[in-house]
Amino acid sequence: MVPDIEEVKALDKYYIYIKYKTGEEKIYDMTENILKIPYYNKLKSINYFKNVQPRGDTVEWANGEDVAPENLYYNSIPISEYNGTID
Repeated sequence: MVPDIEEVKALDKYYIYIKYKTGEEKIYDMTENILKIPYYNKLKSINYFKNVQPRGDTVEWANGEDVAPENLYYNSIPISEYNGTID
């Protein structure tokens, strides 16, 4: 079981910053999903992508696009390993 998300923020190059209610901070790379899976085609618009919102233990966009909570949690990297900025 994965923890609920407290905060989420879209970053450059289709990365997502995720802060879990446990205090963990992670970075998830959406590029593979956006480029290869038709379900995520609308996310190619960076303005649409930036409107990501937390929803329980996952993230979601206006038209219902989401990511499996297990993928977000286990396929993300700790923020300490991220070389970009989260501003």
